Amino acid sequence: MRRALILPLCLACATAAEARDYGQQGAVFPVIERDLLEQIHTRLTAMEKSGETGQLNQELQRRTTARVNRPEPVNGLVRASAARRWSFDPTITLETDIRGSKGELIHARGTRVNPLDSVPLRAELLFFDGDDPDQLSWALSQSGAAKLILTKGAPLELMKARQRRFYFDQGGKLIRHFGIGAVPARVRQQGRALEVSEIVLPLRQGARP
Repeated sequence: MRRALILPLCLACATAAEARDYGQQGAVFPVIERDLLEQIHTRLTAMEKSGETGQLNQELQRRTTARVNRPEPVNGLVRASAARRWSFDPTITLETDIRGSKGELIHARGTRVNPLDSVPLRAELLFFDGDDPDQLSWALSQSGAAKLILTKGAPLELMKARQRRFYFDQGGKLIRHFGIGAVPARVRQQGRALEVSEIVLPLRQGARP
C-alpha cells in the first residue's frame, strides 16, 4: 500500500517541478467579434449611399426581363434530318389512392390509368425552334388550334408580331418526356396513345442543314 502511494506522489512532484511560467510572448489583443447582422447592415448602408444597390437592382431587373423575353434554349436538340414516328403510351400507375371530394375511392393505388380516357388531347402539340424561319413558317401553317411550343426563341416577341399564343418548353421537360431529339416535332392523339413525329423540312436554297 505504501509503495502504491509513492509512485503517484513522485509523478505529481515531477509535474509541478517542470511547470513554469514563461510570461507574455508578443502582443496580446482582446478578441472582438462584430455581430453578423451589424456587418450586413453596415455593408448595405454603404452600398445604398454609393448607389451600388440601385445598380444591382437594375441589373437583376434587366436579366429577369431578358430571361422572360428569351428563355434558355432546350439543350441537345437538332434540326430533324430524318423522319421518325413512334407511339407514346401515357398510361401511369397510381402511387396513391385517388379520392373524390367526399372521400369516395375513384382509383385505388396501383391502378393503371390512361389520362386520355378522361381528358383527350384537344390540340396537337408542335415543338420547334422559333429562331429558324423554316420551322416557324411550318408551325404557323398548321392547324390554328395547335399549341405552338418553342424550344428556342423569343415567345413574347412572336406573340406580338404574329398575334398567336406561343408557349415555351422550360427546361425541356416535355421534350424529354416524349423522347424527342430533333425538331420540328408533332404530338397528337391516336386512340388511347399519342403519336410523336419528328418532321424533316425542305431546306431553302443555299441554307445549311
